Amino acid sequence: MDVRFDPSRGLTGELTPPADKSISHRAALLGAMAAEPVRIVNYLHSADTDATLAAVEALGALVEERGDVITVRGTGLREAREPDGPIDVGNAGTLLRLLPGWLAAQEGRSFTLDGDSSIRRRPVDRIADPLRLMGAHIDARDGRFAPLTVHGDRLRAISYDLPLASAQVKSCVLLAALAADGATTVCEPSRSRDHTERMLLRGGVSIERHGNCVTVVNADELVLDRVPVPADPSSAAFAIAACLLVPGSRLLVRGLGANWTRMGFLRIAKRMRGIVVGELEGEHSLLSPEEPVCDLDVAYGPLEGTYVEPEEVPLAIDELPLVALLGCFAEGETVVRGAGELRVKESDRIATVVEGLRGLGADIEALQDGFAVTGGGGLRGGVIDAAGDHRIAMMGAVAGLASRDGVTVRGMEAASVSYPSFLEDIRSLSR
Repeated sequence: MDVRFDPSRGLTGELTPPADKSISHRAALLGAMAAEPVRIVNYLHSADTDATLAAVEALGALVEERGDVITVRGTGLREAREPDGPIDVGNAGTLLRLLPGWLAAQEGRSFTLDGDSSIRRRPVDRIADPLRLMGAHIDARDGRFAPLTVHGDRLRAISYDLPLASAQVKSCVLLAALAADGATTVCEPSRSRDHTERMLLRGGVSIERHGNCVTVVNADELVLDRVPVPADPSSAAFAIAACLLVPGSRLLVRGLGANWTRMGFLRIAKRMRGIVVGELEGEHSLLSPEEPVCDLDVAYGPLEGTYVEPEEVPLAIDELPLVALLGCFAEGETVVRGAGELRVKESDRIATVVEGLRGLGADIEALQDGFAVTGGGGLRGGVIDAAGDHRIAMMGAVAGLASRDGVTVRGMEAASVSYPSFLEDIRSLSR
């Protein structure tokens, strides 16, 4: 689907972004692992998160929806049902990487996970390696791609150092640790988002964080009861970026998840002199079972280029295409390094961002692990191909609103993976 986005005269109003995708995935998965029914309030309905609901149903959980509450009646930590055929994860990379952690502990049962052509290009060896160390048996195409088959077994606790900071790999190991013998510790080179840790703590699991290391003790059961899902910072980032780029804009974002490990993009935007005001969680806050929430006030203002260091990347990984876009309009140079993970997302996001923005008039260069943008000139406009990637589609829409001539996005339907109401929301704010 081709959609045209003409230059905007300013974005104004209030926005309540869709529910958080990362938290929705985790709430459904942990609900399926829980001993008692779990009520999820404000669950995100999107292609990715609906795939997670279908997956837990295939594994024996019951899912019931009433109004804005989804109730998941799970099987317990060790009683997942072996399905008749492969579990279809669709395009959901989070599901592909988290679910095997639970399945690895299902002794004597086997589970195959598969998905679309994009998911078959995304490596899974980084979850397979620690699960094998814990005693699971994993088969993957060419050793590192889906289809992925998990043969459950009795697991042992490990201490594991992640080669790269990754919330998905960390979460996979922590879920496996719930049924392993003893205490498992996972250490990262830098912090990544901590939604899994908070939800485990909420569910009564013994969990501790020391610096960049997290330790989980095995559990007999998980009892969550109720999980509220705040608005998604990664989805909100697109309207926020448009507001920062289009003169005359002023936006109030309501009910936003304010978890420090999800605020990387906002910290970068503020460093670029973006006008962003809100009560965000501090870096050194103690591990809490609650997800902090705030309202955010955003306004247009001239931007300055910045350097994004590798340790910042895990906390802004989904929003880095928007950093490139901001860099096109900022004075000076904007450089992102240490973001090689972008090459194995729904698309090679370094290549698609650089090619897409260059086609709109940007002065941008691809680096092996990031990109460099020389800004100040803005964007002319033109056509950008989303390449089946929801975040590239939405970045293209924002580029059109801020450009001189407008942008046509090819494949705009990709946005439904994470933000089904994106077109409606962005048009309601734009004049």
